[in-house]
Amino acid sequence: MTTLAFWNFSGWELLIIAGIALLIFGKRLPEVGRSLGKGIVEFKKGLKGIEDDIEAESSRPSRDLPATANRAPLPATDDRRVVHEVRAERQEQVGAAEPPAQRE
Repeated sequence: MTTLAFWNFSGWELLIIAGIALLIFGKRLPEVGRSLGKGIVEFKKGLKGIEDDIEAESSRPSRDLPATANRAPLPATDDRRVVHEVRAERQEQVGAAEPPAQRE
């Protein structure tokens, strides 16, 4: 595979380019470095703020889910007595005033 000629810099060529850049931008380099440093610090602060927001939201319980959402699912069984006991327990928790409707 061939590479482009302008990407193959040797040590001396880089030193000459850096010297020319220093001569041209020498007076502005401290300002550029300072503003670049400030920009990096602001970016890190913003990133930290976003991480804190995500951490706070993930540690807070969701208000959209009902109280029974964290409960284990009912076992698959045909035992009507177990189903009746579970329904009665749930009604007691909810505070339902009426008993469940009887099937005919």
